[in-house]
Amino acid sequence: MKLPYRSEACLFGKARDAYTRYVGPDFRHHNPFFRGDRESLMLAMEENATKNPDKKLEIKLTLEDRDLVVTYSHVQQNAEDPGAAVFIFSGLKNGQIIELWDVGQAIPQDSVNENGMF
Repeated sequence: MKLPYRSEACLFGKARDAYTRYVGPDFRHHNPFFRGDRESLMLAMEENATKNPDKKLEIKLTLEDRDLVVTYSHVQQNAEDPGAAVFIFSGLKNGQIIELWDVGQAIPQDSVNENGMF
């Protein structure tokens, strides 16, 4: 089952619309920086979009297994930011996101790994 939305909507100032259309009413998430409810994460996404209007997101890989979709993305807050590699795991039910896990790793300025993070 594919994600019912483009994740860019949540990042680029359209979080409320995306949540209204695609996030279940009993949604919960596991981001340790916000309460685990629907409203707190949506407000954080709106605030971040306002603070970072030039944010970039490039989805590098999407995997799906039954009612779970995982995206691996490169997220940059602005053009000068090297960004972070981000995994978002979305649990789906009846075409809506009901649970979300997100894990990110900052991209170092200098890495000894010749393969890069992507």
